[in-house]
Amino acid sequence: MKGIILAGGAGSRLFPLTLVASKQLQPVYDKPMVYYPLTTLVENGIRELCLISTPHDLPRFKNLLGDGKNWGLTIDYREQAEPKGIAQAFLIAESFIGKDPVTLILGDNIFYGADSFKSAFDDFKTGASIFGYRVHDPERYGVVEFDEQGKAISIEEKPKAPKSNYAVPGLYLYDNQVLEITKNLKPSPRGELEITDVNVAYMKLGRLRVHKLSRGFAWLDAGTSSSLHEASAYVQTIEKRQGIKIGCPEEAAFRRGFLKLEQLESLAAKMPNCEYRDYITRVLTEAKR
Repeated sequence: MKGIILAGGAGSRLFPLTLVASKQLQPVYDKPMVYYPLTTLVENGIRELCLISTPHDLPRFKNLLGDGKNWGLTIDYREQAEPKGIAQAFLIAESFIGKDPVTLILGDNIFYGADSFKSAFDDFKTGASIFGYRVHDPERYGVVEFDEQGKAISIEEKPKAPKSNYAVPGLYLYDNQVLEITKNLKPSPRGELEITDVNVAYMKLGRLRVHKLSRGFAWLDAGTSSSLHEASAYVQTIEKRQGIKIGCPEEAAFRRGFLKLEQLESLAAKMPNCEYRDYITRVLTEAKR
């Protein structure tokens, strides 16, 4: 399976921060925001990635992430000249996807906790898999409705009268039919190719699976100034309490076997003296025990 990180958009909700750098390059506690979705994909075995961003910001992402080889990955880059909806990412990355299944993650979504994603990735074979996360303000999101047997029966984008409290977070798994489905989509009234319409198409085909995320799972959408601050505070609290790092691609790549011990040692040696290097050094020390 291949992976797409969608890191485009104008970032208007974070103005004036985004006059300096794109939303997904803003710091979430001690790391650039894009490290978190990148790590989520790596943790789940994705090592062929495509990052989509604006022509203006793409060079900055390239400078930050490079070609991915340092982490045992390959990272391709594609331009999104103007935002035309989340589903547009599949058309932009069509040549990258090829004939493979693909997972798409939004660059401002941060996930932590439980193993719900692992089972979804491990079990995925065909169709589409998305997630349901209980929120108190579902009207802000795509909302999935379930029947009494727990089967998804409707999905609505930002409904005025939500039929459930389960929002669909920004991580989606699709087989290769997503390309055909996206090509047949009609733009919504706001002129965008909606990811909800992709999910509805799979649901009508009887090929959509919705995984409910557990109450102990954290989903943070760092798209506003307030939520960016809240995400930083959450990450800081967890990291200090547990002595681990959230969103560390070096560690994720090492634990997935994409990097060997000596390769991780080489990466650490090139880092300046800082808390991040200290953490990687602790990971190495534990691995040698």
